[in-house]
Amino acid sequence: MQIFRSRIFTPVADPFATEIAASYRTFDDGYLAVVDGRIAGVGDWSERPQDGEVIELGHDKLISPGFFDTHLHAPQIEMIGSYGGDLLQWLNRYTFPTEAKFADPKHAEVIARLFFDELLRHGTLCALIFSTIHYQATEIFFAEAERRGFRGIIGKNMMDRNAPDFLLEDPRTSYEQSRELLIKWHNRGLLRYAITPRFAPTSTPVLLRYAGDLKREFPDAYVHTHISENRNEVLWVQQLFAEAEYADVYDDYGLLDDKTVLAHGVYLSSEELDLLSQRRSRIAHCPNSNLFLGSGLFPLLRVLNAGVGVGLGSDIGAGTTPSMFNAMADAYKVQQVQGVSLSPFQLWYLATLGGARALSLDKETGSIEAGKSADFLVLDLHATPLISMRSDRASSLEDLLAGLIFMGDDRVVSEGWIAGRRVTAR
Repeated sequence: MQIFRSRIFTPVADPFATEIAASYRTFDDGYLAVVDGRIAGVGDWSERPQDGEVIELGHDKLISPGFFDTHLHAPQIEMIGSYGGDLLQWLNRYTFPTEAKFADPKHAEVIARLFFDELLRHGTLCALIFSTIHYQATEIFFAEAERRGFRGIIGKNMMDRNAPDFLLEDPRTSYEQSRELLIKWHNRGLLRYAITPRFAPTSTPVLLRYAGDLKREFPDAYVHTHISENRNEVLWVQQLFAEAEYADVYDDYGLLDDKTVLAHGVYLSSEELDLLSQRRSRIAHCPNSNLFLGSGLFPLLRVLNAGVGVGLGSDIGAGTTPSMFNAMADAYKVQQVQGVSLSPFQLWYLATLGGARALSLDKETGSIEAGKSADFLVLDLHATPLISMRSDRASSLEDLLAGLIFMGDDRVVSEGWIAGRRVTAR
């Protein structure tokens, strides 16, 4: 048994659906007991087990659940911060040429190492990840995640129209390669597979039928795609699929259920929200990339009130940082300009337990509770002089969390643990 001594904070319930005061647990001088990769206990230091290796972290550290990134593109990390254009311009100008490089496995290996370095350094311990159309590159991302002990849900991009020829695939080949990867990697250790049509405009009905066939064949596999990010994209889908709204397109091919995560959802109609709620599908809210591409302002409370679960995503590389501190801060700002003020407890929930719920992993991880996997961060409240001053002068836990959300970055992440294994350390 390892017994960590530190300040501890964890969400334990949804602060959008219950009283905020009942949505979290905190211990100013706490213990976290870990046995065989799982949490054996958590509470006040005075109630700690008497046997075990004590790891004194000190009062200037805070133990928190790890962060969950519910939508990002692994190959796009090398083009992060590329200048300008709306979504459709940006895809053609930067994204497609960048993704073409992943036909070279050596290039994929270099980027895979960098990608997971960055996620772990920023405290992201679980992520839902787009690869490219390339079979070998997707294998490499899976293998690197496994080597790091990362909790990852990854999928080979499926795409057969409205992109450069060098990134288009035969629908049957796309199905066969996706199926082979799914059989090999889904439910292998901490890894899961996501059936990943890029989005409706780059998918013919034939490709979507094949994606639906995969989902029927492997009903516990995830589905990961995009929806209603940009007004022009929504109009384009209406032209390509005149018989249906955007969400209906995916539903018609059997791609909506409780393992479906749709990125963005900025412009969903009431009928679409009703459908997503009925199917128990989830939305990945990516405020940084929505702002960067000028896509729009996500109506968070409207989506939540419709009964649709939401997690936060960085959306690398339209998102300009893998930091979930930044995702929380931008989510706050996006709601502020719409007249909604989110509390730090609500923001932290979205980045941790809310993200785990969006990914159907909350019974296993996402909060620091006995019986769950020992997935947690050790955050340094004195990481920089300014953060140190802000932390020492915080008037409450709420104020402490706010300071970390709006000023925090990778320097705050001192350690990260997944299933009781330290996977990153400063």
